[in-house]
Amino acid sequence: MSQYLELIWDKMEEDPKQKETIQTVVEACFQAEQLEDKKLVLSITLTIPEEIRKLNKQYRNIDQETDVLSFPMFEKQELEERKNPVVEEVLGDIIISIPRVEQQAKEYGHSVERELAYMVVHGFYHLMGYDHMQEEDKKQMRAKEEAILGKLKIER
Repeated sequence: MSQYLELIWDKMEEDPKQKETIQTVVEACFQAEQLEDKKLVLSITLTIPEEIRKLNKQYRNIDQETDVLSFPMFEKQELEERKNPVVEEVLGDIIISIPRVEQQAKEYGHSVERELAYMVVHGFYHLMGYDHMQEEDKKQMRAKEEAILGKLKIER
């Protein structure tokens, strides 16, 4: 497993293909953001809609399921200040609903691998302090996401 990644299957069967996709994407994200030498670890949990709904309600007060949740440990400015952590630190947690990934892949007409890769990249950039609420922020975040997916040749 990647030195940057803790991968958890919650109420899901472990899937070697998902594991490989996630590892590849996380490594590309860390390289793109020049974090590979940092002592940062990313936790990703793959789960079911009921579990992600509980978390969404508990932490965001939104009582509905979603495809991905990101819980950063640092603000964007704090990440800049932590360029060389002395001890291993958790970058944050990403929780992904695999049934939603599968459903959205069908809706968008692309592979489950592509949708899962996108969820990982999307969650990662939320942990890095990027957002998509304002149009300019959204453009910047999407450009970073597409650069990673393009580099990995994970097409729509």
